[in-house]
Amino acid sequence: MHASKIDVSVDVSDDIVASLDKSQMERVLLNLVTNSIHALRDSKRGDRILLKVYKENNSVVIEVSDNGPGIPGNVIQKIFEPFFTTKGFGKGTGLGLSICYNIVRAHGGNISVKSKEGEGTTFMIELPYQELQ
Repeated sequence: MHASKIDVSVDVSDDIVASLDKSQMERVLLNLVTNSIHALRDSKRGDRILLKVYKENNSVVIEVSDNGPGIPGNVIQKIFEPFFTTKGFGKGTGLGLSICYNIVRAHGGNISVKSKEGEGTTFMIELPYQELQ
């Protein structure tokens, strides 16, 4: 990221507790951040990634945002489908976001995306909140 001049910021609330499989959720976050890096680097548009975690109602919300090129409207409805990719031949399997979707759903959560072409993309993961005992 440093070589690509991408700034990564993390904003995590102190009172966050969620019951989850750490390695699986790391896989989800790594995939989302990697996709952001590729979008920023390949398009040469944007230079920031923000990871934000906060509590909202009875959910823990994880946001991965970038200020890159955004996802075209004709593509956004397909991004969680298995084997769908916008990357060139040999550069992506089209399984990353599908796997992310399945992992988040297995945790009782939901994943969604908001994007505007030319302005960036935000993936939102909502997971059940766990009260401290």
